[in-house]
Amino acid sequence: MTAASSRPWLAQYSPGVPHDLAPGDFESIPAMMEMSVARYGSRPAFENFGVTASFDDIDRHARHFAAYLQSVLGLAKGDRVAIMMPNLIDYPIALFGILRAGLVVVSVNPLYTHRELEHQLIDSGAKAIVIFEGAVHTLAGVIAATKIEHVIVAAVGDMLGFPKGAVINFVLRHVKKLVPAWTLPQAVRFNDALARGARATFAPPVIGPDDLAFLQYTGGTTGVSKGAMLLHRMVLANVEQMRLHASPVIHEGDDNVAVGALPFYHILALVMNCMLFFRLGSRQLLITNPKDIPRFVAALAKSRFTFIVGVNTLYNALLNHPDFAKVDVSRLRMAGGGGAPLQLPVAQRWKAVTGKTLVEGYGLTETSGATSCNRVTLEEHTGTTGVPLPGVHIQIRDDDGRVMPHGETGQVFVQGPNVMAGYWQRPDETAKVLGADGFLATGDVGLITPEGYLKIVDRLKDMVLVSGFNVFPNEIEDVLAGHPGIVEAAAIGIPDPHTGEAVKVVIVRRDPALTAESVIAYCREQLTGYKLPKHVEFRDTLPKSPIGKILRRELRGN
Repeated sequence: MTAASSRPWLAQYSPGVPHDLAPGDFESIPAMMEMSVARYGSRPAFENFGVTASFDDIDRHARHFAAYLQSVLGLAKGDRVAIMMPNLIDYPIALFGILRAGLVVVSVNPLYTHRELEHQLIDSGAKAIVIFEGAVHTLAGVIAATKIEHVIVAAVGDMLGFPKGAVINFVLRHVKKLVPAWTLPQAVRFNDALARGARATFAPPVIGPDDLAFLQYTGGTTGVSKGAMLLHRMVLANVEQMRLHASPVIHEGDDNVAVGALPFYHILALVMNCMLFFRLGSRQLLITNPKDIPRFVAALAKSRFTFIVGVNTLYNALLNHPDFAKVDVSRLRMAGGGGAPLQLPVAQRWKAVTGKTLVEGYGLTETSGATSCNRVTLEEHTGTTGVPLPGVHIQIRDDDGRVMPHGETGQVFVQGPNVMAGYWQRPDETAKVLGADGFLATGDVGLITPEGYLKIVDRLKDMVLVSGFNVFPNEIEDVLAGHPGIVEAAAIGIPDPHTGEAVKVVIVRRDPALTAESVIAYCREQLTGYKLPKHVEFRDTLPKSPIGKILRRELRGN
């Protein structure tokens, strides 16, 4: 058997996990949702700030929101609607409502700057946006340049009832002053939209597996932000792949409590938390601000959680908080890691404190989430990203496209039912990564061990991974190019004990008085926090190739 056809990883599958993925049970994500509501109606689905919404609650509100979008706003099947908010109970309501109306979800980071938000809204052609009130001031600065016609504003306390919701909103707005002032005359409050939808007529559209469900934006291979087109069947396939893979320890209908700490606008949390655990009939504990570690640990202490997924930096922060060691982890069945490599010291400390192994996986936005994962019954951290999920094929190819033998290093290529349809309105970029054989060029360098485990070695491109989020040097360099005091600049990633990697910029100054602090302040106006340079170095020249291309590898020393 050749390296191209051999699948040694099948021998590593847990008993009972199928090797391939059977045809799906659902035509669409709303069909999956409706099944869960029928089975688990009165059970708690999402909990946030001590308030719980049942499956029936989510279903009712989502139907009202779908009616609002369809009948009140007049949006038609295929129109794009952006969601720009942290993890609140409003999020799954808006998400399922948009999908139920046959519309397309555009996932947006609520921390985006004006420039980042404007690009994504213009590129997607979104007609409406559901936005957290703390981010509306950003939208107000760019909305005139976009196709946004309808703005629905959500607040932290919207779904929490009186008086808790009112108190929380008052504190956030007037005490902590976390909601900047904004003015958008066309804005409608989320609760008002639900109320109007409850009085409107909803005609469920026909939604098929090949209909577009999500535009998940990613830098792809060039650093230019592009929307990965994820069809209903692709997201459903990844939900099913992870359900089967996790089935030895996570069972449908069990009294699971899944911690939703990673933001739902990120593909990992969207599929691994929001979708998968709704499918399983589980309670999800939503953490709106996971950076507030004391409150996060306090919430965990009350939850008796059974499942958590996070990135290396999140686990490290939890372990470094003195109260985490007191948290009851007796019901913990699985802790998953992804988005960035898990560091061995963190994995070892987690095992020592909780008694459970961190289960590392690997995936991309372009693969609807996970594409490989270690066995959920693993006893020790393997230092790999596990085995391909059911129905996934992985090849390692050299620069000429030849399939490499197991154990040899090359670019990782992935094929499976979860691989994207392409980049939104970018056939040129799609052709660079998606071959006629259905294999996706990931841009990552790796190898498959003789036992069938995928090990990610490095990245072909210069992408920097900060706390699990992709940061592209081209974007940072473009921002710095607009600074009048800078001749040229290069951005690279360097190791960081807290975030895995940090951004460093190397600058040739035009203004001798330019300081590192002023450079960072300039970037802060145009870049989200995790993209900001942490280190600034000034040089007289930058290393270049014969054709004038800046050689980042020399700046990194490799």
